[in-house]
Amino acid sequence: MTTRPKLQALADRLGILPEYVNYNATQTCATSDETREALLGAMGLDVCDEDTAFRLLNELEAREREPLLDPICVYPVGCGVPYAVRLRTHAPGGAEVEWSLELSLESGSTQHATGRAVAENEAGRIEIALPWPVQPGCHQLDATVHFAGRELHGRQCHLVTPDRCIAVAERSGGRRLCGMWTNLYSLRSGCNWGVGDFGDLQTLVEWSATVGLDFIGLNPLHALRNRGADVSPYRPVSRLFRNEIYLGVDAIPELAECAEIRRRIDSPPFRTELSRLRDADVIDYDAVFSLKRSVLRDLHSAFDEHHARADTPRGRDYRSYVEREGSALLDFATFTALDERFRSATPPLHDWRDWPATLRDPRSPEVERFRRDHANEVGFHCFVQFELDRQLAAVAALARDRGLPIGVYQDLAIGTAPEGADPWAFPGLFTERASIGAPPDDLGPTGQNWALPPINPHRLRFRTPAFQNPGMNAGAPGLPGLGYEYWRRLLRGAFAHAGALRIDHVMGLLRQFWIPEGFDGTRGAYVCFPGDDLFAILALESRRSGAVVIGEDLGTVPQGFSELLERWGVLSTRVLYFERDQAGEFLPPHHYSNRAYVVVATHDMVPLAGFRDGRDLVLRRRVGVIADDAALAKAQAQRRRDFDALIRRLRADGLLTDADSADVNSLRLCAALNRFLRRTSAPLVGISLDDLAGETEPVNLPGVGQDRYRNWSRRMRMPLEELRASQEIRRSIGIADC
Repeated sequence: MTTRPKLQALADRLGILPEYVNYNATQTCATSDETREALLGAMGLDVCDEDTAFRLLNELEAREREPLLDPICVYPVGCGVPYAVRLRTHAPGGAEVEWSLELSLESGSTQHATGRAVAENEAGRIEIALPWPVQPGCHQLDATVHFAGRELHGRQCHLVTPDRCIAVAERSGGRRLCGMWTNLYSLRSGCNWGVGDFGDLQTLVEWSATVGLDFIGLNPLHALRNRGADVSPYRPVSRLFRNEIYLGVDAIPELAECAEIRRRIDSPPFRTELSRLRDADVIDYDAVFSLKRSVLRDLHSAFDEHHARADTPRGRDYRSYVEREGSALLDFATFTALDERFRSATPPLHDWRDWPATLRDPRSPEVERFRRDHANEVGFHCFVQFELDRQLAAVAALARDRGLPIGVYQDLAIGTAPEGADPWAFPGLFTERASIGAPPDDLGPTGQNWALPPINPHRLRFRTPAFQNPGMNAGAPGLPGLGYEYWRRLLRGAFAHAGALRIDHVMGLLRQFWIPEGFDGTRGAYVCFPGDDLFAILALESRRSGAVVIGEDLGTVPQGFSELLERWGVLSTRVLYFERDQAGEFLPPHHYSNRAYVVVATHDMVPLAGFRDGRDLVLRRRVGVIADDAALAKAQAQRRRDFDALIRRLRADGLLTDADSADVNSLRLCAALNRFLRRTSAPLVGISLDDLAGETEPVNLPGVGQDRYRNWSRRMRMPLEELRASQEIRRSIGIADC
């Protein structure tokens, strides 16, 4: 029970849930007043006492009643709600009001309407059925009303969206699709520079076409620093732009134009280092990044000299890309140049929040001066992003030419590192005094703190904050045309050159578990997000790009969330390891959802051969997650029971014979599981490349830091050239048999 009812009312009003049910539905966990006060503080509201809470609540409610138009309206076509605009004229009830509307469409055209209406209730509310055809897109609506000699104006970001994301059947002509998923960084080949790249991705596309697969699924490609511990694809510097380490250097056009650069790459010292990196079992991110960066600098110099400002096809393409990406690209490039300078300074500054105050504001004159004085550095980072976009577009074009209905599916991480580019470039959008995480469960009795700053949902709707601390007395709460700007930019980039998009922790579009600074997960709480708006915009960008959406909805799923995904046409995720009955037996294929993407495991789990051998358990004992040898023996015994249950399931479905035992060949087991997944009614099936290759080591041990395990760094033992040549692997994919 709360001792501060006004505080609770304000927290409830701003979406801090009063309670949640724990992971196994055995306990209701209440939100404390201390947590409420801390989370409101993270949102920018200092609520030290009940009088302040009462005043802020009244100001918030008055503020929302004030404007003629809501600053943002999201209207999903086909949702059953009349296409209408609601105005608060503040005319007395029964007064006649003259109104005029102007809708400025995304396409550049405008539409006009005028009329009269009778005001209702104390807000003088009128509702006008919009007379224009519904056109999906981000538009601007201007309204003017006249009554009793008064004139009021209002402006609205008017987002018209489809009511569903694109379906798999629309991409596939009605047939179910099967593809391969992999961690791009882990690929080994005779061509890459010690980390998988877009050249390897082209090879995978070619191979997939020859074996009848329909897509390649990837880890997030977001920008990273690629230094030290900053290598997790799920803790990026920016989710708006990509990681330069994935560039295929050999495919950059300037290399063919520059004999001097080619001679340096062919020199004995360079080739020796390249061979060392290619042969390594673990990615040496620092060395790979340094080697690639040294060549990219020279290639940029050649590009800058011959194309950047020249009337060449490549120059025109570059300038078109820069114009299309606009201020977001310029901000990212500027941040990266500043970040690298401060990190190499003496003493180094590793966090932009420690920079001089004038450089923490992306719109300050000092930042603009830096941009001018270091135009070449800023231009280099723009060039890198342009080339990444070009190479990924080439992969997508190859996939279309080879007949892959989905092509590449990309992955969108849940958050951004607090010291990254996005929190710097969008000041006020990200909170600084809370982190996203997960509530306590059996594996984490104090919860999980992911050290990612949450986006403030009340600032997500507007580039300008909807309220400021402490009194919420800012000016107009929104800027025209900027509704959900970050979310729209994020999706536009994530969908680029993708046939599908996987959204990590998709429940975060509805609610996120926030842990206040200085608290552990037992004292966190869920914060609501404007889910209907976010899913509606997701549907808009899905339709624009023609890409399917996959939601990673594993773990504790809120009541009604599965129905929400279905309503918006977002596929669920089903992992074979988790699909069991109460006795622990694996469910047969007909129990799987017909609106899911199904896989054996995920990047957070051990590959199939390692699951069979309990390799992950040995590693967890080694790093201390499993406390002692007795606990390890208990976990290993449970794993043997789990594996025996898996064998029973495959035998029951006729996919293994009665003679097959726990010693069954891992590739044969992989083939049986692939056939099992394709017997489900799921429209998308994902086969793990690690399983096909017989990998045993996980790429990630969740909850274990880089100091104890080299997460995201394990390379595949078998190179792509050998994988492609293996007839046994080809047979285990088994598309021809289904």
